[in-house]
Amino acid sequence: MTKRTDKPILVTGAAGFIGFHLCRRLLQSGHLVFGVDNLNNYYDPSLKRARLDELRAFTAFSFTEGDLSDQATVETLFKDVKPKIVVHLAAQAGVRYSIDHPRAYIESNIVGFFNVLEAVRYHPVEHLLFASSSSVYGSREETPFSVRDRVDRPISLYAATKKSDELFAYTYSHLYGIPSTGLRFFTVYGPFGRPDMAYFKFTKAIFEGNTIDVFNNGDMLRDFTYIDDVTDCVERVLHAPPKADENGDRYALYNIGNNRPVPLSEFIETLEKAAGKPAIKRYLPMQAGDVQKTYADITETVRDFGFSPTTSISEGLFKFVEWYRSFYRVG
Repeated sequence: MTKRTDKPILVTGAAGFIGFHLCRRLLQSGHLVFGVDNLNNYYDPSLKRARLDELRAFTAFSFTEGDLSDQATVETLFKDVKPKIVVHLAAQAGVRYSIDHPRAYIESNIVGFFNVLEAVRYHPVEHLLFASSSSVYGSREETPFSVRDRVDRPISLYAATKKSDELFAYTYSHLYGIPSTGLRFFTVYGPFGRPDMAYFKFTKAIFEGNTIDVFNNGDMLRDFTYIDDVTDCVERVLHAPPKADENGDRYALYNIGNNRPVPLSEFIETLEKAAGKPAIKRYLPMQAGDVQKTYADITETVRDFGFSPTTSISEGLFKFVEWYRSFYRVG
């Protein structure tokens, strides 16, 4: 436990998967944390409320339910909280959902982030962190994926909105001197995770005796990154705003991944061991907007923050299944 600081940290998307775990970590470290979330029904809101129930056990946590696509809501939030650090995690997630629900991504990921940038412009902060995604790399063949790679061919609207956020953030940083850091997350998993993610859906299907859909006939590689490794890194980054580069810009991008891609077949086998039950598999072709592999080059993240993911896929999945059994009272 570190010494408590009264420096307000605003976390958007606080009831989301990464947002919840980050808030809890910051609160355990003694920080004053303000959360905001619109608690939408993209997936079961009761899971989001269960996360919030855990956070409300901390006296240093405050929460506002609100939609960041509403300018007045964001302006009021910043006036009331007066944050010194902002971690913007709120977004409409999901690659496949973006194919049929594009407007949700424009309103949340574009308009919502623009409102946050405008608020930071007029209410200066020490550091703005924002969530990007490994999806921006598209269907690249060259691996591992580096923040130095050219990423101007997104293959899903979700990826396009995340790349747009990076561009918006750089422009605001350049024009208004906002210290900004973008974090490209690679397939984050763990307890209290998102029900739309494959590992969560697979676990549910295994315990219920239902079929799991294995896309691209199982020929997939994912850089699965355990949630505790992710939040450890984010906490390090938020205390280290980028220094000015040769152009005077205080802007940086980092990959947050495990740097160890796992074949989907190995992933499923490990999950079956954790659950103690076999999965019933249905093999399907690749889904539109999906990518065959993700693989993070974390050279810069290791160099600047000593980031060192330590959780193996076996350990991480066993922890997730243990949580799933307890939370849903199965097995």
